[in-house]
Amino acid sequence: MLAEALGCSFIEADDYHSQANKAKMSEGIPLSDADRAPWLESLRDAIRERLDGGEDVAVSCSALQLRYRDVLRAADRGYEPGEYATCRVRFVCLRASAEVIAERMLRRSTEGKHFMPASLLRSQLDLLQIDATEGVTEFDATTVRPGDIVRDTIALFREELASTVPS
Repeated sequence: MLAEALGCSFIEADDYHSQANKAKMSEGIPLSDADRAPWLESLRDAIRERLDGGEDVAVSCSALQLRYRDVLRAADRGYEPGEYATCRVRFVCLRASAEVIAERMLRRSTEGKHFMPASLLRSQLDLLQIDATEGVTEFDATTVRPGDIVRDTIALFREELASTVPS
């Protein structure tokens, strides 16, 4: 929805997982950082390619930890670690209870729309780490309508990005 509203391309991060990673997750085995590294790097490169080409891009991704998000932030060639306010790569975290997420995951896997079983949810939630200094925008994905999240995200990012444009 965000990509459509912005008129930009969309990347589904799961498409960048190796078959080995998808098979591991399908079997209910959590990925290690070693498993994630090539995935994050290929995703970073795909984002960088679009940014270098002057495009905006929306990405759906479970970048659960600061170090994972920093790999993705490096898609912006001007990013200096820890300088979140001037980075062109921005993050939105959609929050929901474990029960709501589990129900949504179960529905997606039952419909054959995803390879990751709900049994891996706990390992994902245990990894989630957001540092307040990062400026990650958070929305309650159970009470705020998707259209409102898109609208508010665009408004927020326009304001933030306008302040990073050199005078």
